[in-house]
Amino acid sequence: MKPTSSLLQRYPVLHACEQDLSAAFDILTRAYKAGNKLLVCGNGGSAADSDHIVGELMKGFLKRRPISAAHAAQLKAEGGKNIASRLQGTLPAISLPSQVALVTAIGNDIGYDMVFAQQVYGLGRTGDALLGISTSGQSENICNAVIVAKAFGLKSIALTGRSGGKLAPLADVAIKVPADDVAEIQELHLPVYHWLSTELEAVFFAE
Repeated sequence: MKPTSSLLQRYPVLHACEQDLSAAFDILTRAYKAGNKLLVCGNGGSAADSDHIVGELMKGFLKRRPISAAHAAQLKAEGGKNIASRLQGTLPAISLPSQVALVTAIGNDIGYDMVFAQQVYGLGRTGDALLGISTSGQSENICNAVIVAKAFGLKSIALTGRSGGKLAPLADVAIKVPADDVAEIQELHLPVYHWLSTELEAVFFAE
């Protein structure tokens, strides 16, 4: 059974995205296997999606994710036995829109079209991944972030609507969900990133 089978059974409309879903999953898997992280950005509802995605990756989603025995031993040596039993394994991810003071400082001092590009430049490292979410694919600040990512060795994934806009051709992989209305696009973005989170958790926290 293909990894995307369960998702496509529930959302047959996403069959058109199957190849790009698998390619995005491969990018994220390679980044995490190499010890890198994911940066996520979006505006408005897509900013909320950015926070949501990070919430699924940075702690247990469908699994408990106990930390490694080695890390538990390190904590116990420092008197953190109770902490060790409560911590959960993580897939490092940062939601760029959630940095409110920084976002407003960049917007005020440099320009709103640079709020994510500046953060990618400051936080991104070769081998990291960037997920840019834009329902229209026309968000200038997301496009600029992807350009910076490409220049400095980060792989980029675009999550858009049907047209892909200016963003899709800039990214290494573009998941263009087959919808045109903003609300319908956002409704299809949710199962996409839930699927990615579920599959990544299964790979890195196998029971």
